[in-house]
Amino acid sequence: MDFTTSIAGVRFPSCFMNAAGARCVTREELETLGRSQAGAIVTKSMTLEPRQGNPEPRYYAFTNGSINSMGLPNLGYRAYAALIPELRRFGKPIVASVAGFGEEDFVTIATAINASKPDLIEVNLSCPNIPGEPQIGYDADVTERLLKRVRKVVTTPMGVKLPPYFDPAHQDKMAQILDRVGVEFLSVINSVGNGLVVDLEKESVVIKPKGGFGGLGGPLIKPMALANVRAFWKLFGGRVPIIGTGGIASGGDAFEHLLCGASAVQVGTAFVEEGTGVFERLESELAVVLGKKGYDSASACVGKLKEL
Repeated sequence: MDFTTSIAGVRFPSCFMNAAGARCVTREELETLGRSQAGAIVTKSMTLEPRQGNPEPRYYAFTNGSINSMGLPNLGYRAYAALIPELRRFGKPIVASVAGFGEEDFVTIATAINASKPDLIEVNLSCPNIPGEPQIGYDADVTERLLKRVRKVVTTPMGVKLPPYFDPAHQDKMAQILDRVGVEFLSVINSVGNGLVVDLEKESVVIKPKGGFGGLGGPLIKPMALANVRAFWKLFGGRVPIIGTGGIASGGDAFEHLLCGASAVQVGTAFVEEGTGVFERLESELAVVLGKKGYDSASACVGKLKEL
């Protein structure tokens, strides 16, 4: 079975990769991804300075999902800029995820990372903006201004990681902005924010930061992820490749993302829980699904979802 795919002119040996944030912070974790069956090495979303992140416990897995409030632990952009050329020895695409706490952060980081020549740069619009303000991806004006500035300093194929949108009007407005800026791929979606999980026995929250509030991932967010993948695939007429993220725990889940319009998928919660063996398992399961459906490749079913 052919699992290869192409995103913004870059060929990926497999349509499965890690999501930025899952086991991809340190040199060791990134090298482990390089040795794995993952189709790419996706870095942690990087900030100006190294960050320890939020106090623990900050991640908790439960039936059908996970909740986290990691606080962007990462090595700082200078470390990743130095690491990216070294990771080339693994012979697979490198996706650098860029974050920040203000517009200048994004421009500074993107400039340096662009010079280190990753294969793709993913601008994470699901990061905090400023205290009391929404995530960048929920502020249309800030999003457009920020992306136009970053676009000027980036020659590497550039895409965006989007938060989940819950209204078609917001998806339509964001698509117009992204079209004007000229992004070359989308990563859809980041975790569903502001969730709360309660431990019935302990009568408490399950993570420490922010009073227990955090981002939800895993199978329970799959319907929202699929909805956003499908909406943006239709809004762009299939001409902008989409990396689907959210709820991929089986080959069938990946197949659903592909049907909705994703050219590749990123795995978060399942990767955290299983480690790199998850990529081989998912490929095997997807091969069975594709074979039963009569497809000879992962790319053959992209966007083929039937509507009633």
